[in-house]
Amino acid sequence: MTLDEAIREIQEKITAVSPEAVIRVARISDEEARLSVYAPPEDIQAIKDATFQPVLDLLNEHGLDVQVFPYDITTTPPPA
Repeated sequence: MTLDEAIREIQEKITAVSPEAVIRVARISDEEARLSVYAPPEDIQAIKDATFQPVLDLLNEHGLDVQVFPYDITTTPPPA
């Protein structure tokens, strides 16, 4: 699995539980990425729950470190 495939997989899990989420991706290296997720406050826990195990699986099975950082969009707007 490539990093791009892993990012897409995690993005799909996020949008499944929070369709309004705004996702910003920062690629740190060929094996590491950070997803900053700006979502309604009521969706934050669902995002954490939906991505926790898949992120661990990506790290353990593929050596890919995809980090998910959810933010309350009402208090922390996404950067332009």
